[in-house]
Amino acid sequence: MASTSKGKEPDNPARLRRRQNQGSHAPSLTSENNQNDEHIAEVYQSPRSRSQAEQLLDTPNASIIVVAVLTALAFALRFYKISHPDQVVFDEVHFGKFASYYITRQYYFDVHPPFAKLLFGLAGWFVGFDGEFTFDNIGDNYTLNNVPYIGMRALPAVLGSLTVPVVYAIMKESGYSTIIAAFSAILILFDNAHITQSRLILLDATLIFFMSLTIYSYVKFRKLRYREFTTEWWVWLVLTGVFMACTWGSKVNGILTVVCIGCAVLIDLWDILDYKKGTTMDYFWQHFAARAIGLILVPFIVYLSFFYVHFAILVQSGTGDAFMSPAFQETLAGNEMLMSSAEIRYFDTITMKHKDTKVFLHSHVERYPLTYEDGRISSQGQQVTGYAHNDTNNFWQIIPTKAIPETGRGRVVRNGDVIQLLHVNTHTNLLTHDVASPLMPTNQEFTTWPADDHKNYNDTLFQVALVDNVDGAAWKTKSGYFRLIHVPTKVSMWTHTTPLPEWAFKQQEINGNKNSVEKSAVWFVNEIVESGDPEGLDNRLDDKPHKQPKSMNFFRKFAELQLLMLQHNAGLTASHPYASTPINWPFSLTGISFWTENETQKQMYLIGNLIGWWACVVGLSIYVGVLGADLIARRRGMDPIPDPVRNRLWNNTGFFMLVWGVHYLPFFLFSRQLFIHHYLPSHLASALIAGSVLSFVLSDTINFPISLRGPKTRAQPTQYADVGTKGVVITAIFSLLMFFMFSFIAPLTYGTPGLTGDEVNSRRLLSTWTLHFAAKKTFDA
Repeated sequence: MASTSKGKEPDNPARLRRRQNQGSHAPSLTSENNQNDEHIAEVYQSPRSRSQAEQLLDTPNASIIVVAVLTALAFALRFYKISHPDQVVFDEVHFGKFASYYITRQYYFDVHPPFAKLLFGLAGWFVGFDGEFTFDNIGDNYTLNNVPYIGMRALPAVLGSLTVPVVYAIMKESGYSTIIAAFSAILILFDNAHITQSRLILLDATLIFFMSLTIYSYVKFRKLRYREFTTEWWVWLVLTGVFMACTWGSKVNGILTVVCIGCAVLIDLWDILDYKKGTTMDYFWQHFAARAIGLILVPFIVYLSFFYVHFAILVQSGTGDAFMSPAFQETLAGNEMLMSSAEIRYFDTITMKHKDTKVFLHSHVERYPLTYEDGRISSQGQQVTGYAHNDTNNFWQIIPTKAIPETGRGRVVRNGDVIQLLHVNTHTNLLTHDVASPLMPTNQEFTTWPADDHKNYNDTLFQVALVDNVDGAAWKTKSGYFRLIHVPTKVSMWTHTTPLPEWAFKQQEINGNKNSVEKSAVWFVNEIVESGDPEGLDNRLDDKPHKQPKSMNFFRKFAELQLLMLQHNAGLTASHPYASTPINWPFSLTGISFWTENETQKQMYLIGNLIGWWACVVGLSIYVGVLGADLIARRRGMDPIPDPVRNRLWNNTGFFMLVWGVHYLPFFLFSRQLFIHHYLPSHLASALIAGSVLSFVLSDTINFPISLRGPKTRAQPTQYADVGTKGVVITAIFSLLMFFMFSFIAPLTYGTPGLTGDEVNSRRLLSTWTLHFAAKKTFDA
């Protein structure tokens, strides 16, 4: 480390020294009179004793100039050629579409919370977008369809640009020099991946911006810990909660920011609980209650408000209807369930569809083979299958198992009723029994039995179990989701997408699932083909074409949507050509092809600035190594690092490390599709760590103290960091290298200009990058 010997030195000047064995311990000091995590400095300095470069840059005016230049550059780089390409790029096909739905007020479903998409909808409305363009395909032209896409892309560009000064402010508030704060900001400023994400209608710029604001607010809050319960203390506590909710509301992985702040707060409360500091339990519970209000209650209310606005806007039937429950769908104007739902009565002839796979319950005269390929024996009964197309073999008549009146509402089929289902074309009753199904030996075979043969009567009895409905509720078409439970064996009629062999025409297997409440064993009546009621069908249809949507409690809608979001997010397991594993992300080994244009050989490829990303990896490695070496040295009775510097490394840089780890390590446990852009929040945290490590390497001291004195805290001896002229030189050289690398791969970032095959090859800096239009390598004979 660099030496800064201009200031006064303590009596023991050695950086690596033995601990003094003391016969007695000094009395413990309470948190009210000692800034316990920033001990008395071992190196005292005068601000005038620092290098000229440090003194020049460490003035308010110099700091303003530096952050202004960084911010201006950030806006310039992110708005440069933002109109290119004038086509739908990558996930704009999703998030642009969702913005259009807000403008047309059509309900949609997505795995991510709505906050960032609401902002896109607002931006689109503000610039005059009418929502008619639906972003159907990557490559669809904005200009030809008169879409004001630049205004919509400007939103993430602004937020991505503002992230740079927020990173700078985090470092300054954490006590680092202006040049160190600029270093961390430059890692984000010239990063190609951050710039790419910030120029398109994507969610990550919003996520990262509010995550950085959350970090900034929490740092400010912690600096006020000796002025607890003051107005300013409460303001930064609540702002931390608000920004945290905005992060969570922007994208589903924003929940990791909530976990991160939660971990930091638990560590903080654990420290307050220490009886050696003289604190009482009343004092502890006051702090606990304050944090519960600011970091649990307030964020939850803010998060709820996003969904309240979401539901208030999306009141028309749309593409997301089918994901929701019948009760939810009936709250949407124009929904098919709302408009076409009719009560089902005994002797009605109906068609039934499986909710998930949308196949009809079907039967035909062909029978199961006597033996299957694995040697098992069937009943040779009539085949019952799932068929994707409309057909008369899908017609089933509902037969009562109890006495019913000739007319009136006593003929309505209700939740819990036991029925028989008669296959109309073959005059046989649906049946299941203790015979293994063709494809699943653990599940029961479904077949039929002649209606005039009562020998197996009990095996033809099924109970209608409506989903989320009370006993006695009427069974309805479209909205009456149900399970069909076999009375004797309690299996539930179920299907799956694996097709049967040729002997069943590759239709879907229908079998009996022994889990009677299996969530995928849900069906609905598609239509009433023929009424068996003397009163006919017309009197049952709600003949009110302008029927008003039903109401549903907001919290029920919220809970239903949250559960579906979690389920569908976990279900994104299909392979993708640009999916990658987390171990590759810190090194920027793989990227994502966002957009290509064959005629001009232009392409947009998401990849990080290698110099910046690898510098962050080096910073992370040095940080872990320094802490490890310090722990070993202290174990052997040596103090290699002064207490203020050590506390800054553990408390402040340790918090940045917590942000990095919480936003990165959980992805190793995920089985869903993963992409390099999932690492961008952790990359921002690693930029903060890299700046902190650079400060540690260049300066023996830190700016101390940085926390604001409380009314009962005593003044601490002041010291100042001094990264010197070498800090300016290193940062300047590093910035030039970052800019050179950024410029070199800028054609991949901006999607222009087009590159020849050889130029593409030259920019393929790693063999793992999958770029388009690369020239084939040729070899001389």
